[in-house]
Amino acid sequence: MNPSSIVSIDPALGEAVEDVTAPTTTDQVAEVCQAAAAAAGPYEAGGRKLWSRVLRAMAEALEARRPEIVLLGQRETALPAARLEGELSRTVFQARLFADVVDDGAFLEATIDHAAQTPMGPGPDLRRMLIPIGPVAVFGASNFPLAFSVPGGDTVSALAVGCPVVLKGHESHPALSVLAFETLREAARKAGAPENLLGLVFGRQAGIELVMHPSIQAVGFTGSLSGGRALTEAIALRPDPIPFFGELASLNPVVVTAGAASARGNELARDLVSSVTGSAGQLCTKPGLVLIPTGPVGDVLVEEAARLVTDTGPSVLLNARVRDAYADATGSFERAPGMRVIAEGSPPEGAGYAVTARLLETDASQLLGVKLDECFGPTTVILRYEPEQVGRVIDQLPGSLTATIHAEVDERELVAELTTRLRGKAGRLLYAGFPTGVLVSWAQHHGGPWPATNSQHTSVGATAVRRFQRPMAWQSAPSWVLPEELLDGTTNIPRRVDGTLDLPS
Repeated sequence: MNPSSIVSIDPALGEAVEDVTAPTTTDQVAEVCQAAAAAAGPYEAGGRKLWSRVLRAMAEALEARRPEIVLLGQRETALPAARLEGELSRTVFQARLFADVVDDGAFLEATIDHAAQTPMGPGPDLRRMLIPIGPVAVFGASNFPLAFSVPGGDTVSALAVGCPVVLKGHESHPALSVLAFETLREAARKAGAPENLLGLVFGRQAGIELVMHPSIQAVGFTGSLSGGRALTEAIALRPDPIPFFGELASLNPVVVTAGAASARGNELARDLVSSVTGSAGQLCTKPGLVLIPTGPVGDVLVEEAARLVTDTGPSVLLNARVRDAYADATGSFERAPGMRVIAEGSPPEGAGYAVTARLLETDASQLLGVKLDECFGPTTVILRYEPEQVGRVIDQLPGSLTATIHAEVDERELVAELTTRLRGKAGRLLYAGFPTGVLVSWAQHHGGPWPATNSQHTSVGATAVRRFQRPMAWQSAPSWVLPEELLDGTTNIPRRVDGTLDLPS
């Protein structure tokens, strides 16, 4: 293998399999970004019909290469076939959903105020809608090699609103990144998109140069907090800083009330361990802190969770960096005051990036005032609490993508109080189930207070497109310069006209 190449590694063995490509040079990054900028005008001019057609073509192309994609994904990520099959189905559906968003047209927020007398005097003709922000840089995530990588939600939500995309392929799955990129690029070409609608770069230095290139107008990133900080620092050095939409780190607290622990402790233990160890714990919504009542009412749940973790086999992580970070994080947890390891799964054998699942426990009195961060991998911390301690624990938690409440119907007052407290700590509240598994839908929100994200906008669901749009107003404009969606008489999309919502006829 060439030491200067981007190498595809089998994480189950910890061995290099093939040289995929070379790191992208500075000149190549500039060439890709300039090509994306050249494609921006023609792609925007193609309008919603082209954008929708491109997304549907991409979905079909990904589906057509399903066996090849899943097989390569297994080899590069060690994720099971069933998980990758499901992720590819999600990715295909996601592209089609955003095509539906484009066809619907409400995402444009088209608004018309005709010239008229107002309480402030004569008002001009004003027309406003959201337009593409320009070429977008998208960074693929290691833990979702499809849904949050080259063909994922950031890519298709940017394409849905008329923006070219330059992708930073993730070194954990470079061969899959290339395969997905070539699949999307060919589909876009066949759908009539301009050349260079998509670009692909590799290498950490190329990633920094990508976000600093003047052609790039926004950045979508899913990854570590440290990686997000490095990119925001680079963006701040630009003469024209641009929006950075980062999905970074999340603790995802779960609160189990006394009623829930008593009524279904074993069931909750089973579902909790499944959520913590599924995909080797490498999910941004994995529960990292579980609040369980002290005393016998919570003991059943904890004991069953410990038994299940003990029966858990080794988990193969995505790369050496994730494995090392997992060791550092679990070691830091174990050194925290009052923390104890109450269960460990089977130890790994042989080479590769396998690790042991762990279940840790401490008391709320020990955790108060202690900073607890996300641990990426198959472990979680159980926090035993007295009722009067819950509020203080929640108040000190960092922002998260999710927060979950498990309670019984007769605990309505407690649920209301927990909802009020947790609403300020998360972007999505769950009242049943566990947070792993993020449905792609019109109503979905996947964001949260810092450090979960640094944005008010979501990275999953129909409104993800808002990240890559900007408002534009036309005042007293001749009709021939207006977008089709702002012309009088256009009724095929929702619009607000003179203050009244006008729905398609």
